[in-house]
Amino acid sequence: MKNYYLLVISSVVFLSNTPAFSANDYDHEHEASEQHAPHHEEGDHDEHSDLVDHDEDGHDHDEHEHEHEHEHGEETSSRIEDKMASQVGIVTSVSGPQELHQTITVFGSIVLAPEQLSHVRARFEGLVKAVKVTLGDRVKTGDVLAEIESNESLKTYTIRSPITGRVVQRHANTGEVTQDQILFSIANFDTVWAELRVYPAQRSSVSEGQSAHVLTSTGSVASTVDHILPSIGAPYQIARVKLANDKQSLPPGLMTEARIEVGRFSVALAVEKNAVQTLGGRQGVFVKQGDVYRFTPLVLGRSDDHFYEVVEGLEMDSDYVSQNSYLIKADIEKSEAEHEH
Repeated sequence: MKNYYLLVISSVVFLSNTPAFSANDYDHEHEASEQHAPHHEEGDHDEHSDLVDHDEDGHDHDEHEHEHEHEHGEETSSRIEDKMASQVGIVTSVSGPQELHQTITVFGSIVLAPEQLSHVRARFEGLVKAVKVTLGDRVKTGDVLAEIESNESLKTYTIRSPITGRVVQRHANTGEVTQDQILFSIANFDTVWAELRVYPAQRSSVSEGQSAHVLTSTGSVASTVDHILPSIGAPYQIARVKLANDKQSLPPGLMTEARIEVGRFSVALAVEKNAVQTLGGRQGVFVKQGDVYRFTPLVLGRSDDHFYEVVEGLEMDSDYVSQNSYLIKADIEKSEAEHEH
């Protein structure tokens, strides 16, 4: 029954996004329940009999049954009703063949391409008669930025934006003389580039056209390696990866990490990496059979960022826990600790 309480508490922890619950709170609650439990003489039904139903044949049925089995002295399974499993976020997947993608990790930064940044000057020196935009404004190709009165002709002409983008610098005010300075800088952030450092040990594995995933604070952006360029004066080459930046979440100058795919292969059987737990010094997954989740040790082979190849220990089409398997592991370890005491 202790383990049932553990799953209830785990459910509350999971649904409220709090990292942990107090073991002291649980022990206090349990002690209180023991103090109010009726005393039974030897030969009476056990301490949990008030929560157990009996059928006509004398068999016990616990509506909230949550039990563990032992193998070589270690607890390896847990019985959890489907409703409880759903509440705590336990999700299962079916084992089967999978294509694995081998990657290498590289680091670099986000930059603007030269054609995405334009510095605007006046064609003829003169007096600034009017300024139509300010810092931060979005402009399109051909939009008027300012009106200038030429010193030579005394005629007014317009300065227009050469690209679509955002005004990131402004050095023009009404009444000033243009001279030869930059009046406006326009940048387009809708597309950016990741410039990634590829060191000599990695160079033979990386080529143009390979898939790449650039990691961001919200996930990853998929693209390909467009160019590999030499880096003058540095012991590495630069892999350039073009990235869509519609949400403006990749500002230039941001340090970044990426995975470049260097190979792929198919395996007959695989499980998700998040599913694998270590119990009793062995790696494995929890296989679901009815409402029983049994720890199944595995022999693992090759892997990628998301999957492990299963060499031995699991059958095809097995229903295994792929999300929040750590809850079952924690429950089993808690029960094991109670048995030791």
